[in-house]
Amino acid sequence: MGQKLPLPEQVRITAAAGYDAIEPWIRDIEQYVQSGGSLADLRKQIADAGLTVESAIGFANWIVDDDDQRRAGLEQLRRDMDLVRQIGGARIAAPPAGASRPESPQLDLFAAAKRYRAALEIGHEIGVTPQAEVWGHSRNLSRLGETVFVAVESGHPDACILPDIYHIYRGGSDFAGLKLLSGAAVHVFHVNDYPTDVPRAELNDALRVYPGDGDAPLTEIVSSLRATGFQGVLSLELFNRELWQQDPLEVAKRGLESVQRMISLA
Repeated sequence: MGQKLPLPEQVRITAAAGYDAIEPWIRDIEQYVQSGGSLADLRKQIADAGLTVESAIGFANWIVDDDDQRRAGLEQLRRDMDLVRQIGGARIAAPPAGASRPESPQLDLFAAAKRYRAALEIGHEIGVTPQAEVWGHSRNLSRLGETVFVAVESGHPDACILPDIYHIYRGGSDFAGLKLLSGAAVHVFHVNDYPTDVPRAELNDALRVYPGDGDAPLTEIVSSLRATGFQGVLSLELFNRELWQQDPLEVAKRGLESVQRMISLA
């Protein structure tokens, strides 16, 4: 992210590094379009590179209490989903954006579940599934159990969650909870690692490191995912500022190697 590469260059690097798929950010897709890019051309580039678009990262305010903000957030989510659809994608992250600051009100989880259902209904219409995302730093949906609750109580057949190694730890959940999930309920799993010599509450995105370079119980995590029957996608997600100073292709290659080593642990 810090290298600010245009999206076509991100696609090229992803393919050159040996990945199977890409998870672009909505803002990068929007910037590509605003600069005159064609989504049809981007879709072809991705396919020609042998990649798929397994998910995308967006921040629509679909979960908030304020009715006007939520309606605007759902419309934004609809637009974001349509961008993802046009480049061949089938999923989008649905974090609790807009309800994450310390001063944000604590949401009623049953209400959040109804709002997630509304997002899922839009997604079903468009053909792109929103994934309820665990956000460990957030005032809401910071814990694995809260996010699972919202997905279950949505009562929608497309409901699913988007876990993240860093966020599960940051939010205070135990990785043992992964064993209670169905593999079919997790389409994408964000992988990374974190240090434990920093107090949990003081961790931030910039401290994420390659899997294996931190203290996460990766063997337990991989074993738990296998036990659930998980057949989804592992997506490497890092925001470490030191990596932004390095060659992006080398960063991508090393990242893939770290994920492959993680998979081999169990």
